Amino acid sequence: MSNKILPLVLGTAMGVAASAANATTLEDVKAKGFVQCGVSQGLPGFSNPDAQGNWTGLDVDLCRGVAAAVFGDASAVKFTPLSAKERFTALQSGEIDILSRNTTWTMSRDTQLGLNFAGVNYYDGQGFMVRKDLGVTSALEMSGASVCTNTGTTTELNVADYFRANNMPYEIVAFEKADEVVAAYDAGRCDVYTTDASGLYAQRLKLTNPADHMVLPEIISKEPLGPVVRQGDDEWFNIAKWTLNAMINAEEMGVTSANVDDMKGSDNPSIKRLLGVEGAFGEAIGLGNDWAYNVIKGVGNYGESFDANVGPDTPLGIARGVNALWSNGGFLYAPPVR
Repeated sequence: MSNKILPLVLGTAMGVAASAANATTLEDVKAKGFVQCGVSQGLPGFSNPDAQGNWTGLDVDLCRGVAAAVFGDASAVKFTPLSAKERFTALQSGEIDILSRNTTWTMSRDTQLGLNFAGVNYYDGQGFMVRKDLGVTSALEMSGASVCTNTGTTTELNVADYFRANNMPYEIVAFEKADEVVAAYDAGRCDVYTTDASGLYAQRLKLTNPADHMVLPEIISKEPLGPVVRQGDDEWFNIAKWTLNAMINAEEMGVTSANVDDMKGSDNPSIKRLLGVEGAFGEAIGLGNDWAYNVIKGVGNYGESFDANVGPDTPLGIARGVNALWSNGGFLYAPPVR
């Protein structure tokens, strides 16, 4: 999605990250009894609260998975809603333990902010949404359009590149908060709404008449979205990374939240290692050897999370596409537990 702040070199970033790593994140998390997770301010399917303040979504499930790995309890997590502008500072400062907020992995973010991306939990790309009555069927027909988006994001750069490359004039109408962008587009203050394609499907649900709007076919960028932690704490980095890997591997092996107890009796060596029946792989990341079992039992595998939050039977109705397992023609491929 387009909630992606422009990468900035913050002079104190590395110092803050190094200081935070003196007392390990895992130690801090265990001391307070929960994982503090940075999420969006409300993006259906990815991180979104209900009227009672209960958070759900693909990004939320990753945080719950980390909590399950650490505590054996997927509910041992608290959520901090963050704007695109706030998110990296909140992680750098130690306000949150992990950022799981539809955030694009780029080189500058990975090397200049004192942060590490722990993997990709959703492969995305920037797209455009318009009103059907505008009569536009392609982004190449948008010459002279006014375009709503978030301020200070890579989305603005992508739009500039796309319109310039195609010799089309345009006007940016930018706001800091995603809901402000949606409201402006819904009120007719711009012709086009642009963010990551998944975000377009999610935000369309908030429009007055969702059926009156369509997502155009063009995808103009690569947006690998994933969880982020501070640099300088390899143990916590490994926990975040292998929580995601465990969910992907579990789907490939057919291990689900419903059958994980039975699967502990499997003769498959890969399943036995994943679920902690053989080996001591949890010890290497400071956790119990049932860490992955707890993730799958408490949250489910990647496919379960995708289907429950953004899949074809949800209001978003997103097909697996490139987010299918590699064995099903998608990009998802996790290193093995061994």
